[in-house]
Amino acid sequence: MKRIKNIIIAFSLALGSVSCVSKLAFKEPEPELPETFKYTATADTASVANLEWRQFFNDPMLQNLIEKGIKNNYDLQIALKQVASSQERLKQAKYLQYPDVGFGVSAQISRPSKNSMNGQSLNLFLGQSHVEDYNAAFNLSWEADIWGKIKNQQEVSRMQYLQTYEATKAIQTQVVAAIAQGYYNLLMLDKQLQIAKSNLELSTNTLSLTEKLWQSGDTTSLGVQQATAQKQSTELLITQLEQNIAIQENALSILTGENPDKVDRTIEMSDTSLPQDISAGLPAAMVSRRPDVRQQELVLLESNAAVGIAQASMYPALRITANGGVNSFKIDNWFQIPASLFGSVLGGLTQPVFQKRQLKTDLNVAKIQREKNVLAFRQSVLNAVGEVSDALVSNESLKVQEQKATEQVTTLKNGIKSAEMLYKGGMANYLEVITAQGNSLQAELNLASVKRQRLSSIVDLYRALGGGWK
Repeated sequence: MKRIKNIIIAFSLALGSVSCVSKLAFKEPEPELPETFKYTATADTASVANLEWRQFFNDPMLQNLIEKGIKNNYDLQIALKQVASSQERLKQAKYLQYPDVGFGVSAQISRPSKNSMNGQSLNLFLGQSHVEDYNAAFNLSWEADIWGKIKNQQEVSRMQYLQTYEATKAIQTQVVAAIAQGYYNLLMLDKQLQIAKSNLELSTNTLSLTEKLWQSGDTTSLGVQQATAQKQSTELLITQLEQNIAIQENALSILTGENPDKVDRTIEMSDTSLPQDISAGLPAAMVSRRPDVRQQELVLLESNAAVGIAQASMYPALRITANGGVNSFKIDNWFQIPASLFGSVLGGLTQPVFQKRQLKTDLNVAKIQREKNVLAFRQSVLNAVGEVSDALVSNESLKVQEQKATEQVTTLKNGIKSAEMLYKGGMANYLEVITAQGNSLQAELNLASVKRQRLSSIVDLYRALGGGWK
């Protein structure tokens, strides 16, 4: 042990004589953020994204769908497996600083030529024509982490694990938002189907009235044909809406990891409620909440550790190897202790001299990759701020659109009543009635679409602010 200690001290002194290596200076970039989000009146520090998804979405049916999605969605399950895989690599990285130890047992019999020097020597000194060798030994190899190479390797594993963790959170936010969007789209289609069926009843009544007027000679067959076409157009719309409903139900089922099936819902679009007065909070808080931005930041930190590894590879490496065990040229006394014991310790100081510029190239490439990741991090922050701003302006605009669309529906419904009364009194023709019904149908369908877009914009804002993974 004393000799081993002396060897280690000798090589430590040798390393001390190597010129000092300055660490690569690196300061994590500060993202350029506005003080507040555009289209916000006040800089409120609270944010709706701090709410858990169960608090944000209060519809029990939607909550059940989201819960099944988080549990069964295959993309999310794959991400969780990736987290588990990275966690195993992280555990392994903690042992990089320890020596490699192996154990081996070997037996060898050699029979040289009798006419060779070895053969004649064996016969002369041992009185036999062959030699045996039996060996059982432990082998140890250890590299001193002088320049932080192993430490940076551990840091790379840690950053990779955290990236998979953040990636899983990002996927969950996407799954939660996609399920909510699909659910609200389904409610919109239900509402549009209800509107279309109601309009079909109006079209049927108009057709019946037009046929009676044609039979009495008060209108032409063209009126009957136009009324029939209006009714057929509504029937076609109903078929299309039923098709879209089935497709949307299938898509929602797949998002929740289940086979395509019916999706339960007990409420109508008009009964849905989401937070209306939404507080976006501050951009700086959003950056720390967004899993995708955090993931890109971890990629940057990983690339910085890779620079440290590339730099450390250019400097001397201290490696100590040792082996020891029992050795004998006769199997009978192989394990006689202490006669069969042997051992050796070797310390080596290796300095790369000429590697065809490979080490310098690796270092420069690592630095360039880090610079690329700095830019990618800044871009991810910029994209996140843009997504929030888009969602905010969409939400404010859709508030106004919903109000105007509601007023338009009221006006056109009153127009249908007026047209029908005038038509019955002979003061309006069939074309005016059909036009009024068609305009009202389109207005009601548009209102349902605007309401769905308004709900979607709120969900988009919740996701853009970093909500949905809690």
